[in-house]
Amino acid sequence: MLEYSLIFIALLALLSIVFEEITHINKAKTTLLLGCLSWIILFISAEPSQQEFINHSLEENLLEIAVLWLFLMSTMTFVAYLNSKGVIQMAVQRLFPAKASITIIMFLVALFSLLLSAICDNITATLVSLTLLQSFNVDARTKLRMAVLVVFAVNSGGVALITGDVTTLMIYLEGHLQISQLFMLLLPSLVSVLFLAGIFSIGLKGQVMTTPAKKGYETVDVLIAIIFFSTILSTMLFNVFFAIPPVLTFLTGLSIMFLVGQMYKNDKQEREVLEYIRQIEFDTLLFFLGILLLVGMLKEIGVLQMVTQLYAQFDPMYSNYVAGIGSSLLDNVPLTAALLKAEPVLNSAQWLGLTYAVGVGGSLLVIGSASGIIAMSKIKEITFFSYCRYIPALLVAYTIGYALTIYLGHYFY
Repeated sequence: MLEYSLIFIALLALLSIVFEEITHINKAKTTLLLGCLSWIILFISAEPSQQEFINHSLEENLLEIAVLWLFLMSTMTFVAYLNSKGVIQMAVQRLFPAKASITIIMFLVALFSLLLSAICDNITATLVSLTLLQSFNVDARTKLRMAVLVVFAVNSGGVALITGDVTTLMIYLEGHLQISQLFMLLLPSLVSVLFLAGIFSIGLKGQVMTTPAKKGYETVDVLIAIIFFSTILSTMLFNVFFAIPPVLTFLTGLSIMFLVGQMYKNDKQEREVLEYIRQIEFDTLLFFLGILLLVGMLKEIGVLQMVTQLYAQFDPMYSNYVAGIGSSLLDNVPLTAALLKAEPVLNSAQWLGLTYAVGVGGSLLVIGSASGIIAMSKIKEITFFSYCRYIPALLVAYTIGYALTIYLGHYFY
C-alpha cells in the first residue's frame, strides 16, 4: 500500500508539470513539495529500526543533489554574467553570419550545440546554446523548434565523450567501453541531429538576423570569459587525468571569477558582480531538487530495481532501446546505475547501444533530461504540451541514431 501511495505522489508531480500552463501553479514548487512529502511519508511509515537506513539513503540523495546544485550554480553564474555583458552574443556573432536563411541557421544551431556538448557538460552547453537562441529575431514557432533541437543535440553530443555525459562516464569507468569506441557514437549522433534539423526546417521561410550585441564590455569581462572557458577545459582534463569531480573545478573557477572581479572593480562594482549569483533562476534549481527527491524515493522503494528485472528478460538490443525511452521518465543516472548493478552480459555493440540510448532517450520528453528541464525554465515557448508535439520527430531521430549505433557496433566489433 505504501509503495502505491508513493508512486501516486510521483505521478501527481508529473501531472503538476504537465498541466502547469492550465493550473498556473509553478512546477518547481509542486515538485519540491511532493518530493519532500514522499520522503516524510517514508520516515513516518518506517519501523524504528529502518529509520536510520532511510536517513542514510536520504543523506546520499541530498549529497548527489547538492553536487548538482553547486555545479549548476557555478555554470549559471558564469553564463548570467557573460550574457548580461553581451560577451556571449559577441562571440556568437563571430561564429554565426549576421544574416542567413532559417534553414542554414537551424543546421548551424544543431552543429553548435552538438559539438559544444561533446567538449563540455550538457548543462553548460544548454545554457550557452539557449543564450544563442535569444540573440535571433525569430518568431515563437521557430524559437520553439530551435530550442527542442538544442535539447536533442546537446544530449546527443554528450554521449561520445566521458566529459559530456555522466552516464557515458559511468559506463566507461565500469570498463565496458574504451574512449576510442565511444568516439564512434559521434557519427550516429551527428546523423540523427542533422536529420532532426532537416525535419524542423520544413515549412520555415525567411531570414534570421542576430541581435547586435552591446559593445560596452570591459577588460574584466573578457578575463572572466577566458576564466569560464579555461574552467570548462580544466574540468575535462582534471577529470580524465586526476579524477577530480567537475563541481570542484567549477567552484574553483567561480572563486577566481570573484577574485578577478574584486581586483578590477571598486566596492560598488564588485557588489554588482556578486549580484549575478542572485540572478540565477532558482526555480530551475528548485525544480531539480524536487525531481531528484522523487527519483531517489522511487529508487528507495524498489521501482528502479523492477525496471532492471524487466530489462533482463528481453534481448539487449530491444531492452536498450526501451531503456532509452524509459530515461525520458526516470532520471538516466540512477537508471544507468541500476542497470550496471544488474551486471548484464553485453557485447561491445550492445554497450554502445545502451550508452547512446540512455544518453539521448531522455530528449523524448522535456522533463527527461537536465537539458530539457533547463530549456523549459529558460524558454517561455516551451511547455510540456508544446514539446510533446515534436515527440514523433524526436522518436524517429532517436531510432535512426540507435539503429546506426548498433550497425556500426556490429560492423567493427
